[in-house]
Parts: sequence; structure tokens; C-alpha cells
Amino acid sequence: MQVAAYISLVVAALCWGGNAVAGKLALGHVSPMTLTFLRWFLATALIAAVSVPQLKRDWPIVRKNLPLLFFYGIIGYTLFNAMLYSAVQYTTVINVAIEQAGIPMLIFLLNFVFFRTGVSTAQIVGFAMTLGGVALTAAHGDLTTLLQLGLNRGDGLMLIAVAAYSVYTIFLRWKPPLDWRTLMAIPALGATLTAVPLLIWEGTQGAVQLPDNKGWLIAFYTAIFASLLAQILYIKGVAAIGANRAGLFINLVPVFGTLLSVALLGEHLQPFHVIALALALGGIAIAEKGRPQRAVSTVPASPMD
Repeated sequence: MQVAAYISLVVAALCWGGNAVAGKLALGHVSPMTLTFLRWFLATALIAAVSVPQLKRDWPIVRKNLPLLFFYGIIGYTLFNAMLYSAVQYTTVINVAIEQAGIPMLIFLLNFVFFRTGVSTAQIVGFAMTLGGVALTAAHGDLTTLLQLGLNRGDGLMLIAVAAYSVYTIFLRWKPPLDWRTLMAIPALGATLTAVPLLIWEGTQGAVQLPDNKGWLIAFYTAIFASLLAQILYIKGVAAIGANRAGLFINLVPVFGTLLSVALLGEHLQPFHVIALALALGGIAIAEKGRPQRAVSTVPASPMD
């Protein structure tokens, strides 16, 4: 049972790690806002096709919580992915992958600031390491770049994506009691609708690129693998071994993103990338191991949506 859970969680992390690679591969085949719209349109259609009875049963709760559910879609689905797919136009997938490791650190900080969650010395040390790793990556190995406020545009966009997903995760503490299919389908619908203004804006910039054959393959990958399959496998893993243990597998996302970018895109792994990845993942591991027993979990319920 546990072996099956581990496999499910590893494959889920692999699918999420491939999302940034898909965004990079999309360049020249489908524009970022078009890809964002297509991802959530296709995901909504696919999940609705197999979940209509459940959606009908959940509708009374959905109706009462529609603004919150749409907010999940706007922040966690549309904004995160729109920024990510835009970021890879200007920076490497390796950078994007490592910067995603900053999400748990920012979630911890927001929980501490707004909800006064318990904090241990190990957590402070761990998240300081993670922050150092993310900063090193954003600065491309030269921290004086940050002191001079000279940040690569792509890395800046990715840091916005990290902030958006962290806010989304914090708000999950108020998620209504809904079946996971509904909890994904309604925000995905909200994401589809709110991606339309971004699509219109992209059109006003003369930057819309409708998908060619490769673009459609990438769009279906993001909808099926990075959205539906990864979510289903993650939920199966959580059910088998618990949220806390399953959440540790999320740390594999930047690892897989880095490895896939090297293998599929031919990106070069620089020494500062290795150091940054070790700092980020080591920091997260220390923070997880040393967190107070009754601290509120900072593990996203549906990471990398």
C-alpha cells in the first residue's frame, strides 16, 4: 500500500515538475495567456464530463461559497500559471523550478504574520536557507545583483507566481466541505473565465499565438497531466500515508523541474543552481523536521495546480 502511495506521489511531483518545461516548450507554438486559458478550459471540460452528478450534489454548498471558490481559481490557477508561462520566456526553467521551492517558506511566513502559528529555531534556520537558495537563483549566482535591484524579468514574474500560490494556499484553510472533484472543477471554471481578460490583453499587444499541433499537445499535457492526473495521484497518496508525509514529496517538484529542463531542453546546470537547490530543499527538510508538534500544516492541499 505504501509503495503504491510513494509511486503515486512521485509521479504527481513529476507531472508538476514538467509544467514549467511545458511552458518553455510552448514558446513559438502557443502564447502564454492562450495556454493558460486552454489549460483550464480543457481541465474544466474534462472533469465536468465525469463529475456532473457530484457537482449537482455539491451545488448548494458551491452557491454559498462561489466568490471564495472563484478566488481560488483567480489566484492559485490563473495568476500562478500565467506568471509561470510568462516567466519562462525570459529565464530558464531551472530558475523557475528552484524558485518554486520558495512557496513553503512564504506560506510559513504568512501563517506566522497573520495567524501567529508556532515557530521553532529549526524552522527559522530552515527557511532562511530556503530564502538564500531562492535569492541565489533569482540573482543568477550573483547576490550583488539584488542589491543593485537588477532582477531578471522572468525571475521577477516567477516570484509573483510564488506569492500568488502562497496566498492561495493560505486561503485553503477556509475551503468549504466539498468533494475534491468539485473543489477543483469550480475554481478551474473561475480560472477559465478570468483568463479571458488576460487573453484579450494579449490580443491588444498583438501577441496572441493560436496553438499549432505541438501547441495543442502541450495544452493537453497541462490539462491532463499537470492538472487532473497529478491531482488524483496526490489525493491518493494523501489518503494512504497522510497529508504531512505526502507533503514532503512536493519538494521533488523543483528537483524534477531541474532534471527535466536539463534532459529535454538542454539547459545548463550551473554550480550556483546546485548550491541553491541544496539550500532550498535542505532548508525545507530542516523546517519540516523541526516544526512545532501543533503547528498548522503549511502543505498545500492541491499543490502546483
